[in-house]
Amino acid sequence: MPSRPRPTDAELGILRVLWDLGPSTVKEVHRALSAERELTYTGVLRMLQVMFEKGLVRRDESERSHVY
Repeated sequence: MPSRPRPTDAELGILRVLWDLGPSTVKEVHRALSAERELTYTGVLRMLQVMFEKGLVRRDESERSHVY
């Protein structure tokens, strides 16, 4: 069974937010990360999509706003 790729520093930052907040929307993750440094919403969204594709996060698509 292949192992998951190691998260980048930026991905680790997102994972820390998710560990602190629990299941969160992109908007909630963006808000938390923006307190530390300036990031665009679309940049955070794209990173979460890539992390989902890598298997680093799960996504609940049952609501309009996806929850990671």
